[in-house]
Amino acid sequence: PSDFTRDMLRELLDSNGFSERYNFIYVPYDFSRGRSIGYAFVNMESAQDAMQARERFTNFQQWKNPSSKICAVSWGAPLQGLEAHIEKFQNSPVMHQDVPDEFKPMLFSQGRRIDFPCPTKLIRQPRWKFRH
Repeated sequence: PSDFTRDMLRELLDSNGFSERYNFIYVPYDFSRGRSIGYAFVNMESAQDAMQARERFTNFQQWKNPSSKICAVSWGAPLQGLEAHIEKFQNSPVMHQDVPDEFKPMLFSQGRRIDFPCPTKLIRQPRWKFRH
């Protein structure tokens, strides 16, 4: 759903038995429209966790806020694994200091949020206007 947030994703995962079973989440946000794009990235701790999450959330419709959207789950391609997600987002404009934390990817270790690795190069400022 377009009103889906990163915090809602965490709540959904945790309330469905996946607490401490994911290590990365990101809900892309369209700042020009002021809503999420409608999909999310989740990296599970193991292949078994990923298969169970796929089974649980394929065709999921029980959203916190009323929505007719039906969840589709797919394996990320070419992004697979925690390191690939870190590498993709570590130097991304979404990690720029001007982007509010609520719109950034999150890393976890044993269910606790951990810091994202520092950028390895200068992060360019996002080109969009923020609406929040």
